[in-house]
Amino acid sequence: MRISDEEFEHEVEAAIDSLPDRFKRALDNVGIAVADEPNERERATMQRQCDELLGLYEGVPITRRFTGYSGVMPDIITIYKGPHERVCATRDDLRRQIRKTVLHELGHYFGFDDDYLHAHGY
Repeated sequence: MRISDEEFEHEVEAAIDSLPDRFKRALDNVGIAVADEPNERERATMQRQCDELLGLYEGVPITRRFTGYSGVMPDIITIYKGPHERVCATRDDLRRQIRKTVLHELGHYFGFDDDYLHAHGY
């Protein structure tokens, strides 16, 4: 399944826009980026044996930000287009997977680990 870069970015934005306001208001010092493919360093962060890296959170979860947290570079969530296109067969599958990936990576921002997120369907 292939879509344009603009369509992919729109789906990522739609996933963020679908968040309840209380979660959107809690987003602080975090940026969300889109990339075609993960690089070697990013792929090396994979903890589970998976064929594709769909997204990556890099930063300090809000549950670990204390009084000394200031002047820190923004956290980054990267959502990868190529892997999503390879694992999805239809536009609806792609839309659902993008949303699931965005929510998974935001889950890391909110302090949840992979085991918890996978156990709850993310």
